[in-house]
Amino acid sequence: MRQKRAKAYRKLMSLYSMSFGFRQPYQVLVDSHMCKDAVAHKIELAKQLAVVLQGTVKPMITQCCIHELYLQHKTEQPAIDLAKTFERRKCNHREAIPGDECLTSVVGETNKHRYVLATQSQELRQKLRAIPAVPIVHVNRSVMILEPPSDATLRAKALEEEKALHPTAPEAAKLPTTAPPEPPKKMKKGPKGPNPLSVKKKKPKPDAPSLKHEESNHLKVFAGDKRKRDEEDVDSTTTSVRPGGKGHKRKRRRQHATPEAED
Repeated sequence: MRQKRAKAYRKLMSLYSMSFGFRQPYQVLVDSHMCKDAVAHKIELAKQLAVVLQGTVKPMITQCCIHELYLQHKTEQPAIDLAKTFERRKCNHREAIPGDECLTSVVGETNKHRYVLATQSQELRQKLRAIPAVPIVHVNRSVMILEPPSDATLRAKALEEEKALHPTAPEAAKLPTTAPPEPPKKMKKGPKGPNPLSVKKKKPKPDAPSLKHEESNHLKVFAGDKRKRDEEDVDSTTTSVRPGGKGHKRKRRRQHATPEAED
């Protein structure tokens, strides 16, 4: 096998292994047509299957497919001998049915058991391409070929990758609930003030505290003088009592201006 083809087959089988869970040894279902063509082209079927699938294989055949070889009498005796070397896969059919129908029923709708199909039937290959995750091997001019993945397989692979990105129901229940983030508030644009670094600071007046102190002292002195004058006026206006019990008010003497003051 050429290196380029071997690399492509290795990539295909890694796709089936990682996306759909295929494991070695690969279970390969062989039909009666593949046994006859292997004998005709002198192909070592088990060895070539291991080379194409890039791993160990376990060839299997159903009872219905062997029954088809028995019906062809002694002409297909080498193919019957080859089929007897493979492991028998129970198909649970009481009466033998055609090999294509038997293999279709064994694979099912989802290929639950992860079978690889080795067949030469064109009709069977057409049916199997509609089922996802079914590798198909056939022989073309004595060369064994692994078919590329079908559209159904690629769609199933994309769906599995999409599911892997999201948590399952039990995992989602364990995750903490988070509220949706609030949208950022828009700042209102308005007139801007001056830059505080460019504004000149006001210098405090040094004389202001001393002036206030002097004014407070002056007010205290003025209030004290006024209080003394009020007390003197009260003393001068006190009444004097006579023996008859009547009293009169002492008149306040008027101060006459001196001649010097008049001048």
